[in-house]
Amino acid sequence: MLRIALFATLLASPALAHVPVLASEAKTMQAPYVIDDAQHSKAIYAILDGDADYYRIEEAEPFDFYVGITAAKLESCDLQQTFSFEILDENMNVIDSRDGAAHTWTPWFEEFGKKWYWVGPEIGTEFASTTIYPAGTYYVRVFNEANTGKYVLAVGDDERFGLGTLLTIRGVVRDTSKFFWDEADCG
Repeated sequence: MLRIALFATLLASPALAHVPVLASEAKTMQAPYVIDDAQHSKAIYAILDGDADYYRIEEAEPFDFYVGITAAKLESCDLQQTFSFEILDENMNVIDSRDGAAHTWTPWFEEFGKKWYWVGPEIGTEFASTTIYPAGTYYVRVFNEANTGKYVLAVGDDERFGLGTLLTIRGVVRDTSKFFWDEADCG
């Protein structure tokens, strides 16, 4: 009965949360993580492991552009690392950027996943697009001084859940919760 109620709630409420995605593979300049349908909201859980991460967005039509970065807020410690990002054009020229070290990160409770986050810089406001980008190819480069740490890249603001998402979301939420909200990371 509870599953039916949850399913009905998700279908009736399109603006509940970004779709969680666990991106464990390398995200290099030569082989970036491809973000399909950049307007469809996603929360991409990833780890910097010594190098900057790269994401590619390719859209055939003008589109609402939103990118923001968050990090898990652990109970027993303050924000451990900040993250910055740049938006690059198809020739890898920087066209916009946000400096996580200069940003005031604020705590935020996400109702759907029942987790606390640190909210960092964004292109947009309060997880929503304020900019339309022309059709084209863009890259997002995520980095910090040491190029280490766990972060969540939020993209898009069109919140919708398909049947495939509903079938896999529980496992992804469980995996991200175990790994990203690990109190052992305090220190």
